[in-house]
Amino acid sequence: MAPQAEVQQQEIIYRSKLPDIYIPKHLPLHSYCFQNLSNVASKPCLINGTTGKVYTYEEVELTARRVASGLNKLGIQQRQVIMLLLPNTPEFVLSFLGASFRGAIATAANPFFTPAEISKQAKASNARLIITLASYVDKVKEFAQDNDVKIVCIDSVPEGCLHFSELTQADENDLPEVDIVPDDVVALPYSSGTTGLPKGVMLTHKGLVTSVAQQVDGENPNLYFHSEDVILCTLPMFHIYALNSIMLCGIRVGAAILIMQKFDIGLLLELIQKYKVTIAPIVPPIVLAIAKSSETEKYDLSSVRMLKSGAAPLGQELEDAVKVKFPGAKFGQGYGMTEAGPVLAMCLGFAKEPFEMKSGACGTVVRNAEMKIVDPDTGLSLPRNQAGEICIRGDQIMKGYLNDPEATARTIDKDGWLHTGDIGYIDDDDELFIVDRLKELIKYKGFQVAPAELEAMLIAHPEIIDAAVVAMKDEAAGEVPVAFVVRSDKSQISEDEIKQYISKQVVFYKRISRVFFIEAIPKAPSGKILRKELRAKLATGNY
Repeated sequence: MAPQAEVQQQEIIYRSKLPDIYIPKHLPLHSYCFQNLSNVASKPCLINGTTGKVYTYEEVELTARRVASGLNKLGIQQRQVIMLLLPNTPEFVLSFLGASFRGAIATAANPFFTPAEISKQAKASNARLIITLASYVDKVKEFAQDNDVKIVCIDSVPEGCLHFSELTQADENDLPEVDIVPDDVVALPYSSGTTGLPKGVMLTHKGLVTSVAQQVDGENPNLYFHSEDVILCTLPMFHIYALNSIMLCGIRVGAAILIMQKFDIGLLLELIQKYKVTIAPIVPPIVLAIAKSSETEKYDLSSVRMLKSGAAPLGQELEDAVKVKFPGAKFGQGYGMTEAGPVLAMCLGFAKEPFEMKSGACGTVVRNAEMKIVDPDTGLSLPRNQAGEICIRGDQIMKGYLNDPEATARTIDKDGWLHTGDIGYIDDDDELFIVDRLKELIKYKGFQVAPAELEAMLIAHPEIIDAAVVAMKDEAAGEVPVAFVVRSDKSQISEDEIKQYISKQVVFYKRISRVFFIEAIPKAPSGKILRKELRAKLATGNY
């Protein structure tokens, strides 16, 4: 099919190289994921990489319905929120799907968050139940007691907590009939968007069904996955990339999902060989670890047919280095944003009739969606090969930010276009390239760091008058947060003291890597921090 660009009301709109497909948007997410259950019932669905235990599709679907019934027994009502505070485990999958069957909403938090960070998300989302490990209970105990929230543990059971078996041993037939409408929220990940503090992103049943279908459905699909695949899941399931593009896509096609609780290069290589992994979704830091590892020669990695990178940009040099380790595999990049559902563009080099994969490109816009490139100053859409803000429209994008209509209106305009804050262009072959960004977000190994969150903590220090946080390039992490700080009069506070002050309050990837002392933070007349000037100081070494 020839590349398409339509001119509609003076707008230049881009669509996928692949034709649109039928998407059953009327189905609840769990019904859609298990639509082909009869064909895959006895096949492996989840493989626990730690224990080797295998869960078939039939077992996963039945257990998820039992979890839904158990949630109902514990008083979780339709449209109420449960929090998953878990590493990658089969219980994460069962809990998420169980919440969907119940008509409830799942919000997932990083287990390495500090108690304050977890409580902030639990409170903002109004979580009524937290599913976690016994070792994390101390992080949530106080919040749970103060807010009458139940804690369920998947391993041992500290005092005052329930065991996960309370959910899995419930009678699936006791679940009352739930009337789920397509616009009901099913997932509530937290994201900083293009600016500001983390906000709850409302992803609906219709939105996630659409996003998954865009990636794996259709007669002549961009066949990322098929039912014979073994998909590696070492990326954290609490992140939208793994939740959507590994877990939900994998279940939809009937593939086996190999769950790694945490990334370890030796174990990763061992599991690829043992389970004959065919698909390896990764992020640049893992690409770097693989590229630099001398261990790869000890393992048979020939089963891998596809390496798929996302969450952060990947350079050509690194891409070439990892291709050497997997000579039989194709390599492609995608582009996503939590608010966009999350996938905006994907590489078509894996389709039945593959398109050329260009180095540095993120692929073409997903099917059943529209994309335009907008001049940030004029708001006008731009033709090919001209860089502007990437905007996307389609059923896959978020419903909005939870309890924040103003932030929603700043991100999704009146015509339904989601403004990403990323700057890119579309070339003559409809390939998307990212070149810069308007947004302030820092990406540490694919994790989001919101400058505003760290700035608020810095300014709260009695010896700091003003502060600004920006990204600094880093080979291993991609980007790290660094702070420009204005000390109060006579203060001698040191870089180390400031770094320790922050590290006590935040998860590891939000820790400040460097502190630069400055006379004044550059600001526009409106009071907005001129981060571009600070980034220029870093680039020139003039700090």
